[in-house]
Amino acid sequence: MFEVRTLPNGIRIVLERIPFLRSIAMGIWVANGSRNEQEETCGISHFIEHMLFKGTEGRSAKDIAEEMDAVGGQINAYTSKEYTCYYTRTLDTHIDIALDVLTDMFFHSKFADEDILKEKNVVLEEINMYEDSTEELVHDLLQETLWQGDPLGYPILGTEQTISGFNSSLLKQYYKDHYQPHNTVIAVAGNFDMETLYQKLEKHFSGWQPSKPPQNIQYHTSHTPKIIKKVKDIEQVHLCLGLPGIPLGSEDVYALTIFNTIFGGGMSSKLFQTIREDRGLAYSVYSYPSNYQDIGLFTIYAGMSVGQTGEVVKLILQEMEQMKNARFTEEAIRKTKEQLKSNYIIGLESTSSRMTSIGKSELLLRRIQTPDEIIQRIDEVTGEQIENLIGKIFDFSKLSAAAVGKVEQLNIEEMLRI
Repeated sequence: MFEVRTLPNGIRIVLERIPFLRSIAMGIWVANGSRNEQEETCGISHFIEHMLFKGTEGRSAKDIAEEMDAVGGQINAYTSKEYTCYYTRTLDTHIDIALDVLTDMFFHSKFADEDILKEKNVVLEEINMYEDSTEELVHDLLQETLWQGDPLGYPILGTEQTISGFNSSLLKQYYKDHYQPHNTVIAVAGNFDMETLYQKLEKHFSGWQPSKPPQNIQYHTSHTPKIIKKVKDIEQVHLCLGLPGIPLGSEDVYALTIFNTIFGGGMSSKLFQTIREDRGLAYSVYSYPSNYQDIGLFTIYAGMSVGQTGEVVKLILQEMEQMKNARFTEEAIRKTKEQLKSNYIIGLESTSSRMTSIGKSELLLRRIQTPDEIIQRIDEVTGEQIENLIGKIFDFSKLSAAAVGKVEQLNIEEMLRI
């Protein structure tokens, strides 16, 4: 059972009561991420997320951590390309503490100069760590390449150059401009009394007044096919192939999910069975869709030795070609649907996952689908829908690639026949 209510200042509150559980997960979702930045402020959304944990007028950073630890609670946050989420998870008896700490951070963080200086070093170390995580790095490199010059391609962490320019006044102004009641959702899932919790949330959030009227942001991101290589002295080559996908909220999202599961979404997928199990050419190979508000991306990843890169690329392209000409049996589709439905329902068996599901959906889509509705949408997908979708996505003329490793001598253009 869930309800959606809107405060007079525009904040949307989504509540899902689950009385048979003893925990509560609560999140503040703000429609601001790296996609909302300019080139000179790249990374500022993520940096602000860090700064909200550095202390308020009434609590130090240590106080924030100790108060949540004292009740066995969790408090954390993350920044994505299109939103930032601050969240807690506690026992139902400790919701007042979680709400007080979270709102104090959200509304009263100091952005002190000395804390900013220290946090710059922390974030730079995070960037260095990410630079060393080449399997993760190649995915960002692909997005930077095909969305070059567009904020959607900016690195969420920012760069050393942009972070060096952050100061208290800049961070406070950016927060004031981009954190608004009308682009914020409060999502709560767990064991609580609906009216009592709503009154508490109203008390904490109703006084927040917007500093500017709502804006209808129009995105104009385009997909630019390109190939990029980044040389690193490592043993493996990490390769990502990218094709235009579908945007968030598209009618094809469930057909794409089913297709991806068959093609590269798990251990029984075509890619995994052909490249790892049958041929032993790669330890890790998979595919996944990314959906944003106006655009999407379909990514295929493989990690292998330099000498096996050509053969792996050849097999991936062969599997893609076979998929374009495939006709899916009802039995294959039925099995994949059951797999997806089971994973989805099992994934909802925690207050954190429930809170994330309703919060993100309300923030980005302004609607929430019940689990029964989602199951129904999965069941309604037909083989013809999947086949038509494959024909649209697997357009080799729009294929992009990013590779990291000892790639100096690799002729990826020739491998991809581009």
